[in-house]
Amino acid sequence: MDIIIEKSNKKFYRDGNSLIKVFDENSFSKADVLNEALNNARVEETGLKIPKLLDVRRTEDGWAITREYIEGKTLSQLMDENPDKLDEYLEKFVDLQLEIHSKKCPLLNKIKDKMHAKISASDYEATLRYDLHNRLEGMKKHTKVLHGDYCPSNIIVTDNDEYYIVDWSHATQGNASADAARTYLVFTLQGKPELAEKYLNLFCKKADIAKQLVQQWMPIVACSQSVKHIEGEKEILDSWVNVFDFQ
Repeated sequence: MDIIIEKSNKKFYRDGNSLIKVFDENSFSKADVLNEALNNARVEETGLKIPKLLDVRRTEDGWAITREYIEGKTLSQLMDENPDKLDEYLEKFVDLQLEIHSKKCPLLNKIKDKMHAKISASDYEATLRYDLHNRLEGMKKHTKVLHGDYCPSNIIVTDNDEYYIVDWSHATQGNASADAARTYLVFTLQGKPELAEKYLNLFCKKADIAKQLVQQWMPIVACSQSVKHIEGEKEILDSWVNVFDFQ
């Protein structure tokens, strides 16, 4: 069994056709791990092309999830290696996201419940949290499957040009605009503002929705991200959280 990725709070091992993800017990509770496994199992039932869940177990190093190992490169790697194909990859990226949003999975947690909890847990002052809660409550109720961390590094492309969507730990159901706002935020925090704008324009065009509907979610998703307290993000997140009227 070979370790292929090691992060501060997770380790990934390959064992033949299986990928074993081991969670640090100080960073992830048993409930966190079981929820991720349950999300994966539930999303499998929608028919989306994702690696299948194989096993959940307690190991010496912590709780672990085993799923199918998919041989290939991430879409993020391909974008970096083939900049001339960026537009083509971005088209596929958005099409896959719209396919996710076309699915229903009634047992997934609701995006509104998750975001209300994140707002309450944030360090922003009570008046601003109150405004964010009200904005969130006013959003239209939808029941679409949302990935929750949809970015090119969470898509694996095989040699046969098959696209697999991975990492369903943040999956919920709700308004697709929230998912798009999250993707836009990821690109922005990665220092890719031009790609973020290109993505947002393409998403709104293909989804046939007004850009303002996605922008209305941006203060909420920025507040949600702030609870992670990642160094270097605060200035950007503060600027988003404090802007309520996008034109």
